[in-house]
Amino acid sequence: MKYHSTRDMERKVELSAGEAILKGLAEDGGLFVPDSIPALPEGLDVDAPYGLFAAKVLEPFFEGDELEDCLEEICSAAFDFPIPLHDLADSTVLELFHGPTSAFKDFGARFLAFSMERMLVKRDRRLCILVATSGDTGGAVASAFWKRRNLSVKVLFPKGRVARRQKQQLTCWGDNVSSYEVDGSFDDCQRMVKSAFVDPQYSSLLSSANSINLGRLLPQMVYYVYASMRYVKDKGRRPVIIIPSGNVGNCTGAYWAKAMGAPIERIVLAVNANRTIPDYLESGKYEPRSSVRTLANAMDVGAPSNMERIFDLFPTFDEVKANLSSWSVSDDEIRSTIRAVYEREGYVMCPHTACGEYVRATRFSDRDDVMLVSTAHPAKFDTVVEPLVGTSVPMPKALEELMGRPSEYRSIEADYHELF
Repeated sequence: MKYHSTRDMERKVELSAGEAILKGLAEDGGLFVPDSIPALPEGLDVDAPYGLFAAKVLEPFFEGDELEDCLEEICSAAFDFPIPLHDLADSTVLELFHGPTSAFKDFGARFLAFSMERMLVKRDRRLCILVATSGDTGGAVASAFWKRRNLSVKVLFPKGRVARRQKQQLTCWGDNVSSYEVDGSFDDCQRMVKSAFVDPQYSSLLSSANSINLGRLLPQMVYYVYASMRYVKDKGRRPVIIIPSGNVGNCTGAYWAKAMGAPIERIVLAVNANRTIPDYLESGKYEPRSSVRTLANAMDVGAPSNMERIFDLFPTFDEVKANLSSWSVSDDEIRSTIRAVYEREGYVMCPHTACGEYVRATRFSDRDDVMLVSTAHPAKFDTVVEPLVGTSVPMPKALEELMGRPSEYRSIEADYHELF
């Protein structure tokens, strides 16, 4: 299996999976995609340990790669936490927040860190990971890469645009992890990372842990294979999956899973007030723009990077339109949804998950088979959630431990040169 850039139509440069993971971003600024999407391997068993299941799903993507023979070891170590499906009255919630930083980003970040460390130690080479975060990515990457051999991390987050507990997760590490508060938006942080990658002075020393990195996307694909197969086994029907979306990496994983043959009926994107994707689907004209601040801050993205991979998978607007549905949710609708779900079910949702639930409640009937993706634990957003549900939300133990650590970061302008 080989990988090429989304901007390399003639496939002049092709890398193995491990090479693409270490590279992060292609030299032409594009994102790595496989030359073809393989079919699901035969004999997948959703009752097997999740690490073994994940390794089997990923095998075709690493065929002939240096990581091929150690996938089972990497996956079993990286995915050492539960991935439950929680039934509500009118839907099923795929809870992806049971990892060490209470967000779905733990899946990709841990797989990436364990894979990179193995390859770099073998090469006796060092890399610096640049990661821009709108909330959860940076914390997951910092946790996963903390004290990993031959790796250092620089986390960039937008000033005043991450939740209090998120900020603590971004800045409490030290050692090989440095954190930077950028005077700008997430899109500014993302632009800084991309600019550094194409600067010849730094490019050979850097890699990415954002969802632009193939090593983040592949493990995120796995849980959609697993969850859809589990849903079909339990209920006998294929689910519509509603995914809270910002930089579109999470849903790209779902589209790759569906392309492999995962039993997914349809994929729906729930976005906040950043309407780049819904506006594109309405007008046919794709226009990235500056992001706006919302309660679902991890989705505050106006120029989603992974749309390049979506356009690679669906090359024409008609194909995109046939496969992509997306609706925007306002802050007031987020608030009312969190309150309503708690009053009806006693179940607490984070603002991002609430975006997905609002789309389900307003666009689908109770008879539809809907799987709602829950991307983060609500305790990370206590200042938003607790006043709406009228009670405190207990923190997971791992998150509580991080809150007691000292915080350290530098404040910088939106100029990547200040990182070096």
